[in-house]
Amino acid sequence: MAQRRAMLVFVVLALCCLDAVEVDASGSNHKYATGDPVPLYANKVGPFHNPSETYKYFDLPFCHPVGEVTEKREALGEVLNGDRMVEALYELRFRVDKEMKTLCEKTLTKDDIKKFQDAVKNDYFFEMYYDDLPIWGYVGKKEDSGQDVKYFLYTHVHFEILYNQDRVIEINVGFDPMYTVDITESKEQTVKFTYSAKWKVTDKLFSQRMEKYSKSSFMPQHLEIHWFSIINSCVTVLLLTGFLATILMRVLKNDFIKYSRDEEAADEQEETGWKYIHGDVFRFPPYKSLFCAVLGSGAQLLALAIFIFMLALVGVFYPYNRGALYTALVMIYALTSGIAGYTAASFYKQLEGVNWVRNILYTGGLFCGPLFLTFSFLNTVAIFYNATAALPFGTICVIFLIWTLITAPLLVLGGIAGKNSKAEFQAPTRTTKFPREIPPLPWYRYTVPQMAMAGFLPFSAIYIELYYIFASVWGHKVYTIYSILFIVFIILIIVTAFITIALTYFQLAVEDHEWWWRAVLCGGSTGVFIYGYCFYYYYARSDMSGFMQTSFFFGYMACICFGFFLMLGSVGFRASHLFVRHIYQSIKCE
Repeated sequence: MAQRRAMLVFVVLALCCLDAVEVDASGSNHKYATGDPVPLYANKVGPFHNPSETYKYFDLPFCHPVGEVTEKREALGEVLNGDRMVEALYELRFRVDKEMKTLCEKTLTKDDIKKFQDAVKNDYFFEMYYDDLPIWGYVGKKEDSGQDVKYFLYTHVHFEILYNQDRVIEINVGFDPMYTVDITESKEQTVKFTYSAKWKVTDKLFSQRMEKYSKSSFMPQHLEIHWFSIINSCVTVLLLTGFLATILMRVLKNDFIKYSRDEEAADEQEETGWKYIHGDVFRFPPYKSLFCAVLGSGAQLLALAIFIFMLALVGVFYPYNRGALYTALVMIYALTSGIAGYTAASFYKQLEGVNWVRNILYTGGLFCGPLFLTFSFLNTVAIFYNATAALPFGTICVIFLIWTLITAPLLVLGGIAGKNSKAEFQAPTRTTKFPREIPPLPWYRYTVPQMAMAGFLPFSAIYIELYYIFASVWGHKVYTIYSILFIVFIILIIVTAFITIALTYFQLAVEDHEWWWRAVLCGGSTGVFIYGYCFYYYYARSDMSGFMQTSFFFGYMACICFGFFLMLGSVGFRASHLFVRHIYQSIKCE
């Protein structure tokens, strides 16, 4: 009953945190009368192919407001996403058309021209939000005639806005090629920035206005190919899994028949195979504290993934509300730290561990430690580049307070509850005092080759979906098909559990009883494959470049893949542990 109440409190807290993100900071109900001002915020600019390398909008010498720039109050997730929204100078009142309105007339210095040249050369785009609807546009264009390259700056922006009664439904931005300025030569010149706005009525409902962004990312024909590829991949993997499961069940059946006959025969027959090592198979692994910390961290990350999927499937993460996802990750990770503490401490007690304080420290720092070190380095890089990816000091303090006031206390409370739990490790066979010597094994029975075999099948189950996820996280696509992703995730868990069980059986069959750490390493090896895919995606499927973008991509992906390693390693061990207990309970061992 207490566990149910705790779960209910957790869900309520998580939903409250997400509701706080979804509410517009201005408190707008998105209803306007003719002539009312509609909020327009300029967000950031940056190279199109480097999504992490973004800068403040007014870092480029656009028309600057008189006095201080008015900043929008942003939620935690928006700041983590690199958003730095400020009020734009464009005045787009509700249902008020404008023709050739002058924004400003500005004299661009040589340095200003140089900034715009670099922006056009690197395909800089800007991002704005009009009534919470995202707008994108390029700063300028590049023309390569073969002999020389010319750079042109867009000076006129045309807004086409669709409305339904008193609500804004859609906005599009365009650039008139007649209004461009040649900035090929680095010389001072005066530029006049203008804009126009045209309002049109539409019958599209307000509730449907975000569909445009989700549909633009995956066209219908691409969506059909996507579904077909996923179904084909899943069927292939499940068939292979079923084939291997059938073989394993037959082998186990023969083993049970053989060992039952041996029990009836004379004692002079010598035991062989996995029954021979029954006195060593439940011998506790070395580095028990670290081992339990891996299981605790993996259980927490698995719970985090499940809760994120639950929120995604009910529609919390609608298109271009990526701040909600980051907020959910931070808050749910903090709230699930008790799961890590309890899982690690309770299993550590079962393994007769005594230094539970060290175990809790390992559990708390196993994933957060590398993540903090990676963040510190990458945040320093972002500060050096003066990019919006650099978190403000206030946001860092907020995250630190969340860790101090929520994560750490729940971790300790979970650890205390696990330490005081009455669970005991009850092995179906008695462990001998001295371990048996492991016989010489061929090279493919070693840890690394086994990890390669273990990670290949689960990776093949998610390989196709990885491209779409990477294109969303490290590109400008929008991922909205969470149902497919959830199915793939379930298949990943099932295949990881089964392949780890199969390899554990083959390991025990050759009388190698050191399976505890091997099960974790084989289960988590899919994370190594995913990190290998990162290199393929970066060099073959993307146009990312530059030190900052490269360091952000490989740095944060290393942390994500390490999280996958911990989560799937925990799944692999749990599955293998249940399997090993089952087969040794099914036979009689002296």
